[in-house]
Amino acid sequence: MFDFRFVLLSFALVTGAVSATAQQAQVAFGATRADPTLPVEVTSETLNVNQQDGSAEFVGNVVVVQGEMRLTAERVLVIYNQERSAIDRLEATENVVLVSPPDAAEGDWAEYTIDSGVIVMRGNVLLTQGPSIISGDQMNANLTTGTATMTGRVKTILQQGNN
Repeated sequence: MFDFRFVLLSFALVTGAVSATAQQAQVAFGATRADPTLPVEVTSETLNVNQQDGSAEFVGNVVVVQGEMRLTAERVLVIYNQERSAIDRLEATENVVLVSPPDAAEGDWAEYTIDSGVIVMRGNVLLTQGPSIISGDQMNANLTTGTATMTGRVKTILQQGNN
């Protein structure tokens, strides 16, 4: 005889496993691998240079381009290494959009560590891959490997076919 309690218990266990993994999702990001040794081009409305700490603040319609990667925001702080010979990292805030074709992500804040090619985005992160959308609290994207991990209340909408 068929036992419905077994079916319900199995369903509960499977549903619980899905909910646990919904806290993190690993995905591909960008069709081409980035080269962190390429020059970084920054365009903005205003540039403020701080000689004391070796930083530069770009404000207003900021566009950062490195190879195929494009990052836009209202404000980007460029932090140089201790020798002030190269960029260590970029911190972007306000309306941050990252495009590594064909994928795009948006969030409230991002930090790009140049040498490693890693971008961490936080705050209402929304990743668009074709017709599919993944949202979460944080995305760690490695532009050199073409992978990303979404964490923190991850929600995925997968479009199939011609939907």
